[in-house]
Amino acid sequence: MDWRAVKFDWNRARAFLVTAEEGSLSAAARALGMAQPTLGRQVKAFEEEVGVLLFERIGNGLKLTSSGLELVEHVRAMGDAAGRVSLTASGQSQQVEGAVCITATEVAAAFILPPIVAKLRAAEPGITVEVVATNSVSDLRRREADIAIRAGRPTDPDLIARKLHSNTACLYASESYLERIGNPQDSDELLRAEFIGFDQQQQFIDGLNQLGLKVTSHNFPIICSNHIVQWHMVKQAMGIGVMITQVGDAEPGVRLAAPWLPAFEIEVWLVAHRELNTSRRVRLVYDFLARELESL
Repeated sequence: MDWRAVKFDWNRARAFLVTAEEGSLSAAARALGMAQPTLGRQVKAFEEEVGVLLFERIGNGLKLTSSGLELVEHVRAMGDAAGRVSLTASGQSQQVEGAVCITATEVAAAFILPPIVAKLRAAEPGITVEVVATNSVSDLRRREADIAIRAGRPTDPDLIARKLHSNTACLYASESYLERIGNPQDSDELLRAEFIGFDQQQQFIDGLNQLGLKVTSHNFPIICSNHIVQWHMVKQAMGIGVMITQVGDAEPGVRLAAPWLPAFEIEVWLVAHRELNTSRRVRLVYDFLARELESL
């Protein structure tokens, strides 16, 4: 290796990397615990050292130029190596500690994640886990979570996403409710039933219509944004609701409300922000979740 060809300062390269991952000088300065003007000077000095423009300003944020995009991957690899050097030097190379925030749908958080998180904690006791159970999409770019389990492919090109598998979901009702409405045998008979819907449910209605069940908003006299509460309502014979088959088929006293209809297909994606490439802790949890979820 020609060591004389390396003509930049690592601290300046680190300032560039963190700014690229955080998206702004102010956020990068907070992450590094330094003043924003100092960080800005380091980034500017790094641009002068490598002789290319690395960022262009977009509104209040920064966007990597084509040269910046090319360089950031190399600097990120340097960051990984620097982290390993620090861990090895301190005798911590085999230990992973710290907090990781995982966001998932209410159903996944309640029924799927608990045994997986318990297994993770047994294997890596130094990692603390925060689970955010929400059907809303948490913004990974703004660090609302480190890792997300999402139903559907993310649209943000700056996120790292991995498709795991597809779940299926069906309509379920308690046996007592179905008996009360005469045990419907086809979609026309099922229209006399009451359904439990979401607060923003047009997509759900459209999906049922596509399956041949011509429901309208009038079929949904009960609305609840919380899917777990919905499921308890189903079990208490209040109406028909949707649930993933892994949960619905295992629930005593509940059965398929429309076994003649095909199941909904739901893609499951594991998503993380770019820190996945620089944080051993986040990478470990991400890979662990991928293995466990794919084995279900």
